[in-house]
Parts: sequence; structure tokens; C-alpha cells
Amino acid sequence: MTRSQLILIAMAGSVLLLAGAFAFQYLGGLAPCKMCLWQRWPHAAAIFIGAAALMVPGRLLPLLGASAAAITSGIGFYHAGVEQGWWQGPDTCTSSPIGNLSTDDLMDKILNAPLVRCDEIAWQFMGLSMASWNAILSLLLVGLWLAAAFRPAAAPARPY
Repeated sequence: MTRSQLILIAMAGSVLLLAGAFAFQYLGGLAPCKMCLWQRWPHAAAIFIGAAALMVPGRLLPLLGASAAAITSGIGFYHAGVEQGWWQGPDTCTSSPIGNLSTDDLMDKILNAPLVRCDEIAWQFMGLSMASWNAILSLLLVGLWLAAAFRPAAAPARPY
């Protein structure tokens, strides 16, 4: 497989993951939480990086593409851990214990609660949430970007 083919496949992976996220949001009615939105930005960056990498030789841009895919994968793994209760997520999109809150503090917490919480699984397939799938598939994209970065440039065609 050539460098360009690997870049195109990695770009297509980010396009498909973003398209899936938007489909769940707009067609499926599943509003994204804050961490879901965080996972989208690196995919958008990877698409633009890929377009540039198709025109510019060298390893730098595919390595940046790998970095973007690794960032969204990392956020996805972190988000999956928050959903599973393995660790606490950001205070701005998760729930915390209310046992020691005064009535006023509790009312303030209720009124300022996020509409979509990051610690609730909105959808899952084969026991994995959307964040988990993004993490796993984006890790595969990291591999494609790295393969593109270290693929030797194709030799120019020889005239006959």
C-alpha cells in the first residue's frame, strides 16, 4: 500500500467516525456530552492534516495525523472510564455525591446540571459505548498514520 493510500484510508476513518457521531446526534436524537464533542475536534484536524499530507511529502504531516488520532483515542478511553465509573470525569459534565450539600447548594447543583452527562452511556454496541468504539477505532487510525509516515516515498515512474 502506498503512503497516499494509507493517508486516504486514515482520513476516511476520521470522516466515517465524525459522520457516525453526527448521525447519532441529528438522526438518532442523541445529544453529545462535552467529552463527546472533545473527541470530534481531533478527527476534524486529522482530515485537514491528511489533505495537506497528500500534497506535501515527508513524515511530519502523517505524524501529526497520528497525534490527532491518538488524542481522540485518549479522550475516548478517558471518557469510557468515566462512563464505567473507573474514575471521576470533569465536574462540568458529571454527577457527584450530594449527601453533604445544603438545600441551597443542592438546588444550585440541580439548576446548573449539564443537560447531557458524560458519565452516562447513551448507546452501546457489543457492550461498548460510543466513546469506547471511538477510542478503539482511533487507535487503529494511529497505526495507519504511522504506517504512512514511515512508508518510503514511491519512486517516480520511469519513462520508456
